[in-house]
Amino acid sequence: MAHQPHHHLCLALLIFLAAAAAGAGAATPRQLFLVSQSPVTLTNHHGQLLTGNYSVNLLWYGRFTPAQRAVVADFLLSLSSPSAPPPANSSAAAPSVALWWATTARYHPGAARLTLGRQVLDASLSLGRRLSESSLAALAARRLSPHRGSVAVVVTAPDVLVDGFCLSHCGLHASATSAAAAAAPSGAHGAGGAAPPTATRGRGRFAYAWVGNAAEQCPGECAWPFHQPEYGPQAPPLVPPNADVGMDGVVINLATLLAGAVTNPYGGGFYQGPAEAPLEAVTACTGVFGAGAYPGYPGQLPVDAATGASYNAVGVAGRRFLLPAMWDPKTSQCSTLV
Repeated sequence: MAHQPHHHLCLALLIFLAAAAAGAGAATPRQLFLVSQSPVTLTNHHGQLLTGNYSVNLLWYGRFTPAQRAVVADFLLSLSSPSAPPPANSSAAAPSVALWWATTARYHPGAARLTLGRQVLDASLSLGRRLSESSLAALAARRLSPHRGSVAVVVTAPDVLVDGFCLSHCGLHASATSAAAAAAPSGAHGAGGAAPPTATRGRGRFAYAWVGNAAEQCPGECAWPFHQPEYGPQAPPLVPPNADVGMDGVVINLATLLAGAVTNPYGGGFYQGPAEAPLEAVTACTGVFGAGAYPGYPGQLPVDAATGASYNAVGVAGRRFLLPAMWDPKTSQCSTLV
């Protein structure tokens, strides 16, 4: 099957939080990175980046309410939207979602403009309630008709089981060829590891991502800081800006994956560490949302006076989001909006 390596949105958060409690007992490279003060440096491996205009097509796998779908749709619309004024009841102004996304254009020769494309509903779970990673590529290929000018995104509902979800990752981005992905065996439900590097430079190659709603299965791992973590410091969770722990967590993880997809779409772009488990534009800055962040504390953030919700970005129609820090190539630092 002609897939590029999967780039998982791993549970680095668990390591990030556990580091505060475990001290220097960590031994893996990623653990050492998260507890050290060494500067982050993403290397440009001079592979292809996504540049130009791309539509982000969504497959809603499982049941989602219109309000839940609107949270993600408005986030995607906000990526290319001009700066919006802060909500009238906001105690402090927040930057725009588009300003957050603009950092990806500093990854030379980057500059991908993402817009909301098609939305397809699959409430009947056409490939069943349990999915392998190869099933995700098959869903993207069969239901979204992906092409070079699009990024296919599969969003799974809280009751859908994806191999490795919660145990090792909260989502992934990868690439595949349309023909190979569509031919993937839907019944394969293995543990789901990274596929071996394979040349996929044909005309049908497309980028895709998957993110799961973790509200029922693992909100402490994949929807932090809107839920108390399973491990590490137990600070009170933040109030989600859209009043939905699962969907506000999806936005954080989708933002992370899209930033990785445009700056390292095929495994040869910007990243730190091994290609099989790279730290990318946002995963290199895990757990940081505002100034002064440290393990277990997301940082200083604006709080809505009426709802108590924490956020750091404003999108279309004044909708608020909490977006993660992103590594800025110009400063070689993890940059937050606030």
